[in-house]
Amino acid sequence: MILETIDLAVIGGYFALSLAVGLWVARRAGRDSSEFFLSGRAMPWWLLGLSMVATTFSTDTPNLVTDITRTGGVSGNWIWWAFLLTGMLTVFVYAALWRRSGVLTDIEFYEVRYSGRPAAFLRGFRALYLGVFFNIMIMAAVTLAAIKIGGVMFQLSPLETIALASIVTMIFSTAGGLRGVLLTDALLFVVAMFGSIAAAVVALGHPAVGGLDGLLSNAAVTERIALIPDLGDPGVAVPFLLIPLAVQWWAAWYPGAEPGGGGYVAQRMLAARNERHAVGATLLFNVAHYALRPWPWILVALASLVVFPDLDSLRSAFPHLDPQVVRDDLAYPAMLTFLPHGLLGLVVASLAAAYMSTISTHLNWGSSYIVNDFYRRFVRPSASERELVLVGRLSTIGLMLVAALLALRLENALQAFQILLQIGAGTGLLFLLRWFWWRINAWSELTAMVISFAVALGFFLTPSGLASWQELLVGVGVTTIGWVSVTLATAPAEPETLVEFYRLTRPGGPGWRAVRDRAPDALGRVEGDARAWQVPRGLLCMLLASVAVYGALFATGYWLYARLPAALAATGVSAAAALVLVRVWRPPASASASSPSPDQAASP
Repeated sequence: MILETIDLAVIGGYFALSLAVGLWVARRAGRDSSEFFLSGRAMPWWLLGLSMVATTFSTDTPNLVTDITRTGGVSGNWIWWAFLLTGMLTVFVYAALWRRSGVLTDIEFYEVRYSGRPAAFLRGFRALYLGVFFNIMIMAAVTLAAIKIGGVMFQLSPLETIALASIVTMIFSTAGGLRGVLLTDALLFVVAMFGSIAAAVVALGHPAVGGLDGLLSNAAVTERIALIPDLGDPGVAVPFLLIPLAVQWWAAWYPGAEPGGGGYVAQRMLAARNERHAVGATLLFNVAHYALRPWPWILVALASLVVFPDLDSLRSAFPHLDPQVVRDDLAYPAMLTFLPHGLLGLVVASLAAAYMSTISTHLNWGSSYIVNDFYRRFVRPSASERELVLVGRLSTIGLMLVAALLALRLENALQAFQILLQIGAGTGLLFLLRWFWWRINAWSELTAMVISFAVALGFFLTPSGLASWQELLVGVGVTTIGWVSVTLATAPAEPETLVEFYRLTRPGGPGWRAVRDRAPDALGRVEGDARAWQVPRGLLCMLLASVAVYGALFATGYWLYARLPAALAATGVSAAAALVLVRVWRPPASASASSPSPDQAASP
């Protein structure tokens, strides 16, 4: 396709505005590392929530949804819809805990919760493991999607696409820090959301599709529109519904859906003004991510089944592409080739917005690990704030370059998703329990990390003959047995560390009874003890919120399908759950100042 003047004007205007925002806040972002990575811990809930939504609204996400929908139907999306449970658990149980911890990154948490050399080693290793290895994998998957879009729509080579996609992102991410990322994310979300809706409208208007009625009556589509997998077919129900809802959401660690919160979600919570803003941000994120955004992508994916029914049709339409990248996820950018000029420029800008939002967040997040949890902690403890910001900017550039190289080796979005899911299998339960069980220690986390990675590597190098969900269960079982055994066989953290952690975060619950009994004077007046434990109420709120969001998701689908009774029922269930939630939920009190840092909390 050839971009006309109006398309170039829209795209150029968007890039100019993004760069202007980054340069505008550059001076403030360079003040110190807290400002560069956490925006001074003064961000409002709505801006943080929009930023989380924009970050997960990447170029690879519609490709992934298209891949899943074309191969497993709409109900196949339960493989990621199930993570709503993780997200709502973070909202109502863990968001306040993270904000109270006062750490700069979630990796710094390790030396607040654990003690000694194992805790220090865990912090440094995880900083590189997550901030470099995992982070680069995610950015490579996102960049792969950009490569496919550039190749399909404009016949750009992979290197040309990478150069165009990454340069602007690196400039404003390096200059503006997290504040620049947050401000541009708000713009990116609006542009990207409008672009995805426009793409769905154009896809439905394709002559072969014949509008929404024509789409839903097409034989290639009717068998794929069910929202619940066929429960009578274990081959479908088990991998796409049972395993995600029964095991995957709590047992597997996946970026953006970490059990107990973590990564860039934790970074946003830590940047909030107070606990109330941290909770509000994560709630907005989960509602928008699961209830608002999926349907435009799903409609384009279903329409692609009519226009490009199989991989051969895609290969025929785009013979210039490398055959190894022609997979089902290519169908999304293929459908965008039918956009009229003007709208084409807007949708290209929306895709660029989606790419830049995700990449800029991951660059800032990964760089925060490298700077705070590796460089300052182990390499240059006496580094000045100016030096730390400089290292953060240099590491931002390095992460982008390595991710771009790895993107050239991947084939499709679902491949990267499954690799990351398997590597994190079995670690999720530990991340949930480490806040509420005093016996978990640094050796527990090291064991879980090593075993889960070893099992994933074994499956990758030696084909097992098992389905991906079966490999996930094996990984969860072996990893859980391993880390629980090591927890019981090794000593917990030092008593002073445990007491101080409890005073700082106030987790409460029976899992800390032994610590409270040993230090009754120090912890006797700490709020959140066993008599005022808020987790049961939090779990109830999590279930109510999940029902409300799933109800909204289903209601939207049934209204589109013109199934009036089901649409009314789903809408009613969603509204009823939301009303009960409002009555049950007690949000954290709005603090006049931010929660103290660990050092401040430790002082008398």
